[in-house]
Amino acid sequence: MASGLELVRAAKRLAAQGLMPGTTGNLSIRTHVGMLVTPSGMNWDLLEPQDLIEMGLDGERRRGQRTPTTEWRLHGGLYAARPELEAIVHTHSRFATVISCLRESIPAVHYMIALTGRPKIPCARYETYGTQELATATVESLGAGKATLLANHGQVAASFSLEDAVKVAIEVENLAFTWWHARSAGAPVILDDAEISRVQKQFESYGQNRRR
Repeated sequence: MASGLELVRAAKRLAAQGLMPGTTGNLSIRTHVGMLVTPSGMNWDLLEPQDLIEMGLDGERRRGQRTPTTEWRLHGGLYAARPELEAIVHTHSRFATVISCLRESIPAVHYMIALTGRPKIPCARYETYGTQELATATVESLGAGKATLLANHGQVAASFSLEDAVKVAIEVENLAFTWWHARSAGAPVILDDAEISRVQKQFESYGQNRRR
């Protein structure tokens, strides 16, 4: 289970890489109480562990804490629906947001899409930010995968660890960048589901951490 300090470091890393411009985006980790979430509208450069908010999945929290991200319902809904999830990252990263404004999925234009657990990254229907309707749409679109776009909004990455959720969020942005430019240049060749399954098998023996 990740710590508050690790959550702060993850937020600052994503902001430094341009995935969370301004005060946009939010992150969370699961806790014994429910979840630890980032605050609403706070400059990422100034974020410290004491600024994080611990709350129940239903929004219950003790007094004296900062105001939580407006998307706490999205985080709580995903944790409730997927008991194996330990961390969630939501960003307004540039190219993922561009594709979300087209309300399109990102297909298997590159084999790294296998990191998201499926051969495509779907796009959830549009709902107003911060609402229960958006939370429900996100849960439905994410399904059993690790990533989804949110129409006219951005992206969500969720995983069994904070490190992996961050990795998936970064890869979603890379894939959106690749898809946008490949499509602009011509007609991209899309990898089939069987190839993505083979890549997922290959990933089982890739790198120093075998868990995927």
